[in-house]
Amino acid sequence: MLVLILAACARTPPEQALRQQVGALQHAVEARDAAAIDGMLAADFIGNDGMDKSQARRMAAALFIRYRNVGVSIGPLQLRMQGESQAAVDFTAAATGGDGALPDSGQLWDVKTGWRLDGSDWKLVSAEWKSKL
Repeated sequence: MLVLILAACARTPPEQALRQQVGALQHAVEARDAAAIDGMLAADFIGNDGMDKSQARRMAAALFIRYRNVGVSIGPLQLRMQGESQAAVDFTAAATGGDGALPDSGQLWDVKTGWRLDGSDWKLVSAEWKSKL
């Protein structure tokens, strides 16, 4: 019984776990790791223009082929819990890409994301991004 109580107390708070998951997503993009990105998406993921999980992975893979170097800087996270198993995380993202030491292109985005707790992992269920320029 004591072990169960200690395990429950050791659980990462949802806000901290979500911040870690957004950081892991940022790292996966910068590492050009489409498989890791795919693993963070819920099976029913939906993105801009009805993009599903498979299309999101293909889009990431295409961008990684186009740009050898990918960078993402994420602004402050605005996190809103919706019950115990859902959350919204909004932020600004600056994305860059290029083939040399300096980026060839860059874009600033407003990003709104929806997350759902799936077992012990937070999965990205929705993402909407809009250019700030």
